[in-house]
Amino acid sequence: MKILVDEDSQRHILVRLLRIDGHDVLTVDEAALNAKEDAVVFSFARQENRIVLTRNAQDFEAIHNAEKIHPGILVEYQNRDPSKNMKIVEMVQAIRNIEASGWDLTGQLVAINAWNYPTETKT
Repeated sequence: MKILVDEDSQRHILVRLLRIDGHDVLTVDEAALNAKEDAVVFSFARQENRIVLTRNAQDFEAIHNAEKIHPGILVEYQNRDPSKNMKIVEMVQAIRNIEASGWDLTGQLVAINAWNYPTETKT
C-alpha cells in the first residue's frame, strides 16, 4: 500500500513498522509538506497516488465529501480519553487487515479503528 502519513501520525515507530510490513510509506515531513494546509497534503497524495493516513478526521472528512476522487483516506478516530486511542501496533494491524481484505480504497474514507482485530494464524 502506498501511504502518505499526515503530520499528526508520523511517529517514527509507526512509520518504521508500516515499512517493515511492506508498505511504501512517505511522511509529510519527508515530502516537505509539514505545516501545510490539509488540502495541500490531500492534493499531493492524489498526485502521488498515495492513501492518506491521519488522525485529523474532521478536516479530512470534509475534504473527502468535497472531492470523492482520491486513492483513499485512512482515519484513526480519537477518543476523548487518550487511554482508549489505538496503540501503534493496533494501527499497523488494522492497516494489515484492511489490505488483506482486498478492499479497493479508491474514493473511500475508512475508520481504521473498526479494523483492529488479530488475524488468525495457522499452526
